[in-house]
Amino acid sequence: MESPVIEHRIHNFSSGPSILPQEVLERAARDLVIHPELGHSVMELSHRTPFWEAAMERAEADLRELLGVPDDYAVLFLQGGATLQFAMVPLNLMPEGGVADLINTGRWSQKALAEAKKLGRDLRVAATSEPTGFDRIPTQLDLAADSAYVHYVSNNTIHGTEFTAPPDVGDALLVCDASSNILSRPMDVARHGLIFAGAQKNLGPAGLTLVIARRELLDRATWSLPTMLHYKPLAKAGSMLNTPPVWAIYITGLVLDWLKRQGGAEAMERRNAEKAAILYGAIDDAPLFEGCTAPDSRSRMNVTFRLTRDELTSAFLAEAASHDLKYLKGHRSVGGCRAALYNAMPVESVQRLADFIRDFSDRHA
Repeated sequence: MESPVIEHRIHNFSSGPSILPQEVLERAARDLVIHPELGHSVMELSHRTPFWEAAMERAEADLRELLGVPDDYAVLFLQGGATLQFAMVPLNLMPEGGVADLINTGRWSQKALAEAKKLGRDLRVAATSEPTGFDRIPTQLDLAADSAYVHYVSNNTIHGTEFTAPPDVGDALLVCDASSNILSRPMDVARHGLIFAGAQKNLGPAGLTLVIARRELLDRATWSLPTMLHYKPLAKAGSMLNTPPVWAIYITGLVLDWLKRQGGAEAMERRNAEKAAILYGAIDDAPLFEGCTAPDSRSRMNVTFRLTRDELTSAFLAEAASHDLKYLKGHRSVGGCRAALYNAMPVESVQRLADFIRDFSDRHA
């Protein structure tokens, strides 16, 4: 069966689930119905077959190659979204009566903080940008001397801020929620004890969560945990204590293969920097528009901006949609506009949006 030809696609700036590479979608459309090696859909595939074992091994190997994951780290393909990790991290890494630190840069940091407190864990705020509306990355950290780990969100989709490098936490264990910028640039995995990421931004469809953890940490849990919340048995079972999200992992494997053929994280970093420069340049140049974040904290993945005349926001969004520039409305908690520029977003689409911003400003300023 031949893959369907996609003749027309809108410019999809959704923050997630987000745009996937077109060639991955075309391959997925074929394999959704009949995979040529199987004679049936990948969605109908047993996770105990040699085909699936090979697919899992290939996806893990490609991820390790792309990120440079050391051998002493385990890679887990889990379910429950990154949100479940807000509970699993403190359950597995914080000892009874212990304390850990968190850098509060917005909604996803706050959710992690709230989840830990529900579990009775002492997760304290070591730094926060809340007083300035989360418009920047805080730089001054107040870490507990006996902190079990330091949790940070590397990119903030709602407010549009991003760490340019991991925070300096000395010898403390670093935990990173990399859900929205994983593989958008090289990452020093060895500087982290644990990294987790929902797949639905840069890696694949919703339904899969990646966890990359130093193996020695798998034994740290001192609590009697439910099996599915305990990293060690999940790692021992090769992420197959229960049926894994087969389709989501399969598509993520296709995306990882695509990333390798594009030149890996280094090539993505160059491309993403180019896209961000195009869009921020238009926002800064257009009198009717302004960015929402401090320039040195701007995200390359999620560009947040607003109109200086708020009454024109609805007209801007409607006219943009009529030009196939869609899903630009800002998060309901902050308003304004935002554009997601994840790995699969073509440079041409970003240029189209930049040109429209300049044109709209010229006509309405």
